[in-house]
Amino acid sequence: MSLKSEKPLMKRSTRTAVMVVVVAAITLEATSLIQTFYAQRGLREEAAKRAESQLELTRNEILDIIDQTETAVRNNVWIARWCLDHQDSAGVVCRRMVADNPVVVGSTVALVPGYSSRYPLYAPYVYRNDEGLQFQSLADPSYNYPSHEWFVKPIELDAPYWSEPYVDEGGGEVLMTTYSMPVKDSKGRIGAVLTADIALDWLTDLLADIRVYPHSTSLMLSRTGHFMLSKNRELVDQESVTEVMAQVGDTPFFVELERSMTSGESGNVVYKFKGKVYHIFYAPVDKTGWSMCVIIPDTDIFGSVRRVTFMVTLLQLLGILMLALILRSFLRGQHQFNELEQKRQLMQNELHIAQSIQMSMVPKVFPPFPERHDLDLAASIIPAKEVGGDLYDFFIRDEKLFFCIGDVSGKGVPASLVMAVTRATFRTMAAYEDHPGAIVGSMNKRLAEMNDTEMFVTFFCGVMDLEKGRLSYCNAGHNPPLILTDAIRTLPTKPNLPLGILPDMFFEEQDCDFLYDDALFLYTDGLTEAENEAHEQFGEERMEQALHGRKDSQAHLATVWAQVEAFVGDALQSDDLTMLFIHYLGNDKVVAPDLTLVMHNDIQQLAQLPDWMDQVGDAYHLDPALVMSLNLALEEAATNVILYAYPKGSCGSVELSADLVEGKRLRFVLTDSGKPFDPTAAPDPDIAASAVDRPIGGLGIFLVRQIMDEVHYNYDGEHNILTMIKNI
Repeated sequence: MSLKSEKPLMKRSTRTAVMVVVVAAITLEATSLIQTFYAQRGLREEAAKRAESQLELTRNEILDIIDQTETAVRNNVWIARWCLDHQDSAGVVCRRMVADNPVVVGSTVALVPGYSSRYPLYAPYVYRNDEGLQFQSLADPSYNYPSHEWFVKPIELDAPYWSEPYVDEGGGEVLMTTYSMPVKDSKGRIGAVLTADIALDWLTDLLADIRVYPHSTSLMLSRTGHFMLSKNRELVDQESVTEVMAQVGDTPFFVELERSMTSGESGNVVYKFKGKVYHIFYAPVDKTGWSMCVIIPDTDIFGSVRRVTFMVTLLQLLGILMLALILRSFLRGQHQFNELEQKRQLMQNELHIAQSIQMSMVPKVFPPFPERHDLDLAASIIPAKEVGGDLYDFFIRDEKLFFCIGDVSGKGVPASLVMAVTRATFRTMAAYEDHPGAIVGSMNKRLAEMNDTEMFVTFFCGVMDLEKGRLSYCNAGHNPPLILTDAIRTLPTKPNLPLGILPDMFFEEQDCDFLYDDALFLYTDGLTEAENEAHEQFGEERMEQALHGRKDSQAHLATVWAQVEAFVGDALQSDDLTMLFIHYLGNDKVVAPDLTLVMHNDIQQLAQLPDWMDQVGDAYHLDPALVMSLNLALEEAATNVILYAYPKGSCGSVELSADLVEGKRLRFVLTDSGKPFDPTAAPDPDIAASAVDRPIGGLGIFLVRQIMDEVHYNYDGEHNILTMIKNI
């Protein structure tokens, strides 16, 4: 290549390198912005919940005092009504009000001027201070109680009334608010006002305890827009929101804020003052017209995430700078290349890298746990394209096997990215959660929140207790797995939705017992929907036929894949194909070779009983007629357990054992872990009655009692144990 032709190529390479750096910078910055956005949204929601929760708690505490005060007044108003005719006793009512109610610091029965010819002005007042209960009269012209709000308003409204907070000079001499109720005589005339004063020092302490964030502050606003209580003492009863507007100048904002708070509304707003941002949360106090407010500086909420964002941005810039230096060094060594070939190779490399990333995220070494003898596991994934959307994963934690299989809707790189996120989310959730329903629910919420591509994932998650052989699982719209025992059958699954559709979807989990030598086969629809050149699908029937026979897990997968390849022939693979085979070899004590029979809760399992009884008969040299009789009794007992012990659609096991005790007593023990049920509690049926008149049920256990010499039932907290003894 000549120098003239090399220079334009170098320029284009330089431009390409610059674009790579720019795209990397934009991608990193976009990633940082997305992370910051979600982090700030979460912190904002947390701040709102914390503020609203604290406001609600404080409001309930205030309302408790308010309710106590109102109840005290209501309970004494009838005595105050009596005092309209016995005015000299009004002081006793006030003393009783204060003495019997710790929240009340003062009380008076103030007569309406002119109501009594004897007392033109009469208002005995009892209040509490450090020296105990004190008495004084408010019927002092200098005090002029008829002009006070606590006296005027209940008469005007003809209803109980909470006054604005005030310092009762000449009365209780403390910052207080008064609950007043008009007292009517027998003719319906208002003759007096009964009051209960509550000091607001406790409310000041209550507001001071609201510490949503380190630098947050709180205040209380009256129904007229005046500051009642605040950490800033200068605001209390001296400034209103209107006066703050005059000082700050942001009139429209504070007009709307005052309107919302004095109207009894709840909400939150953001306000910027002198370059600083504040979040204001407010809520009303019912019955009083007051409104509480919590003000949180923006730096308290977002300070930590902004510091982290700054550090991440700095590291990203350093990374971009290093990338630029590396690309610059690389371009210096590139002198000859073909642009079209380079683009083609670049696309190939990207796809291969994506495929490598995908395949590197799933386990590929088999057997994965060579040190274990209770598990034989194998898996394979064959993508339809160079990058697929199928996934599987598994690991062992706390003697439990956590595993999953999934199928992302769509193909190519987007499906691979969703697959990677799904697998990473599964690892994160399963690292601390043992229940597959909770794992799948948390995964669904995360995937739904970030599902900008509108893809979904069919997913099956299982947790197998390797010591007990107990499988807990949750299916999210995936193909039901197959269980391989003495027969091949489909694992019962609930019809849950796939992941990533509805964020708040509840996923129901199920349970199933695994016995020694049982196996579970999981697959994606790429297996059953594999098509040949005639567009015929491989199907479930061929899949089950391919699984027949006893092999190790890798041999099973190899057999299935060989039959799929033979079936499809030269037809192109249209979908990803993933398989996971789990062969359980633990808990081998369940299969006791010495006269122990273990069956699943499937009525067809009873076909094993006659052969097993023949083994028992041979072991103890029983008469064939007795063997047949015992088989009939055991079949009745086992049928009852298989049909009714476990919920419909769930998996369970039934264990039947036989041994000889005390020389001539043949003991049969029937054990299951279903719901507790004592068959021996049922009374014997009236066999003399006709079939029409006799109630349904009871004949089975009656037959067992007739054949056996003893029948006992026991429940050990986990298992139903039916013991049947036959003397031989």
